[in-house]
Amino acid sequence: MRIAAVLLASTLALGACAPVFTQRGYLPDPELVSNIDVGKDTKTSIQKRLGDPSTQATFSEDGWYYISSTEKAVAFFTPTTLNRKILAVYFDKDGKVTDLKHYSLQDGNVVAFESRTTPTRGKELTFLQQLFNSRPGQPGGVDQGERNPGGGQGGGQPG
Repeated sequence: MRIAAVLLASTLALGACAPVFTQRGYLPDPELVSNIDVGKDTKTSIQKRLGDPSTQATFSEDGWYYISSTEKAVAFFTPTTLNRKILAVYFDKDGKVTDLKHYSLQDGNVVAFESRTTPTRGKELTFLQQLFNSRPGQPGGVDQGERNPGGGQGGGQPG
């Protein structure tokens, strides 16, 4: 009986870690894309033929993007993008197609985010220090003579 319970528990635990694959977005039929006539087709004809784009250019209306991606997620870990395909349709100021481009995951740029923090002036109090040092009218236990750089109530010098 114990062996059966252990086997059942381990099977459920392993099953919970099975990867989940997610397909997002869509790419229009390649045959429809190949029939686009650069210089003649317009935004209206593209929308009728391919449907609404996944997104549009942010600062101008000269680009439509049809995006499809496949992601793999395991348990609570950050999902991994396995595949991404993008069809970019570019327009001129009159709304006519000027170019078509196909992009993939390899064409993307990895953005490195800065993880440093900006130092702030003043004391950093723990939760318990804030709780035991607080006095009515003075949140965070700021001393009367100390300047509160964040503004707000308490402890600041009259201005």
